[in-house]
Amino acid sequence: MDFSLLLVIAVAITGLIWLLDLVWLRPGRRRNLANAEAGTTEGLDETARAKVLKEPWPVDYARSFFPVLLVVLLLRSFLVEPFQIPSGSMRPTLEVGDFILVNKFAYGLRLPVTHTRFVEIDDPQRGDVMVFRFPNEPSVNFIKRVVGLPGDTVRYEDKQLYVNGEPVPKQLVEEGPASAPNEWLMEERLGEVNHHIYNNPRDPGPRVRELVVPEGHYFTLGDNRDHSNDSRYWGFVPEENIVGRAFAVWMHWDGGLPSFTSVRRIQ
Repeated sequence: MDFSLLLVIAVAITGLIWLLDLVWLRPGRRRNLANAEAGTTEGLDETARAKVLKEPWPVDYARSFFPVLLVVLLLRSFLVEPFQIPSGSMRPTLEVGDFILVNKFAYGLRLPVTHTRFVEIDDPQRGDVMVFRFPNEPSVNFIKRVVGLPGDTVRYEDKQLYVNGEPVPKQLVEEGPASAPNEWLMEERLGEVNHHIYNNPRDPGPRVRELVVPEGHYFTLGDNRDHSNDSRYWGFVPEENIVGRAFAVWMHWDGGLPSFTSVRRIQ
């Protein structure tokens, strides 16, 4: 089940219990206390008063958890959401085990669960690293780089990306870097963004004929170009599937102790 849905349900249940106590149960406990004290000449001692006013355990838990869950829901839905990188499709930009932060308001505010955009702020730009719900399986989040905007023509041939008929500039940085001996490390420029990609000289890679990106859709690629399941294989990303823009790595964890030495901005 979608975690956002579980969080919304948890906030709704704890909020309703808290509201029920505020409107109905708490006044009832106070009336019971007044009736009990009216039946005595000396009044009730503190222990007896506390017993009469004691909240039922569901109310106690709801009052404690409701504000925490509400803050988490608001932060996660409208400001920042953390994700973990599960695959190497965005190497060398992002490594397996990186924990990233995703800006949830960069592309507009969306309602949790329905993902309907109700406040427009900005649209994805060429070169952005974007998290989105996989069109073929919306319960799975993907992260790729935006290369084609609505109305763009995109072609990919012989490891060269073309946007609107122009080859996207790239240059060789290093052959067989230590972190990926079978790859060529390249620097590519998409719009205003310079970033690194991997190309495997022994892998011919896929060929994509010239496509026009439909309105309300985006064409995405992984930076690890020969090891990425991206728009070359399954098509465009609809606007309604967008989650947010990845902007920072805050931790790396590969099964041992967490590392904070790789904290960095995402280019």
